[in-house]
Parts: sequence; C-alpha cells; structure tokens
Amino acid sequence: MDERDILQRITTLVDEERELRERGESASPDHDHVPDRIRLQQLEEDLDQCWDLLRQRRAKKQYGENPDDAEARPVSQVEDYKN
Repeated sequence: MDERDILQRITTLVDEERELRERGESASPDHDHVPDRIRLQQLEEDLDQCWDLLRQRRAKKQYGENPDDAEARPVSQVEDYKN
C-alpha cells in the first residue's frame, strides 16, 4: 500500500466516521446505537493504524530507507501510544 492508497483509505474512513457521528447526534436520546458505537471504535482503530503506517513510510523515506518495508502494526501496539 503506497502513500496515496493510505491517504485514500484515511479519507474513506473519516467520511464514514463523520456520517456515523452525525447520525448519532440526530438520534433520539433514548435510542442506543450499539452497532454504530462498535463500528466507530473499529473506524478509530483503523484510522490509528493507517496514520501509524503513513508516519512509518514517511520516516523511512526521510532516512533513506525503503518505505515499502513499513508494515501495519497491530491495533494493540498502535493504541498503546495513547497511554
């Protein structure tokens, strides 16, 4: 996956995330959208992985390494960056 593919994937994920959040804001307070919340969590994790992969690729390129050697890291590793 090259940088352009990653950026396109990020755009697609952000669009879906925005749509789900807008739908959640317009829903009635007594209606719980469990599937939407689960999907939002998945989107956030996918986005974190995409951003991490993009940063890895750019760092490798900056330091003269092959950006294609960058690999997506597991969600558990990417999510731990927040802590």
